[in-house]
Amino acid sequence: QVQLVESGGGLVQAGGSLRLSCAASGRTFSGYAMGWFRQAPGKEREFVGRITWSGGSTYYADSVKGRFTISRDNAKNTVYLQMNSLKPEDTAVYYCAASRLLSTIVRDYGYWGQGTQVTVSS
Repeated sequence: QVQLVESGGGLVQAGGSLRLSCAASGRTFSGYAMGWFRQAPGKEREFVGRITWSGGSTYYADSVKGRFTISRDNAKNTVYLQMNSLKPEDTAVYYCAASRLLSTIVRDYGYWGQGTQVTVSS
């Protein structure tokens, strides 16, 4: 089992920045790829980005490419999502998730955090 807890969400004005953290506990963390997803009200959960277990490779959705950056510190069992140049359409609950696969698909991730709310005002 891998337990995930997100933090760092909040209210920010458009153009601002936030950094989300995802702390993992339980089984070995470094063997998992980590993904970030988000879900806005009335919409399906969507892929934001993911990072390999080593941290050597990242991949992002087109909607956030160039604005969001994922990193991880395996010594601290923590993954980060740095969000810059935030837009109102980035408003959503953000989730981190763990998978043995390098995937952009929700169902490929077996472990999920509880989510943290990010609200971007215009």
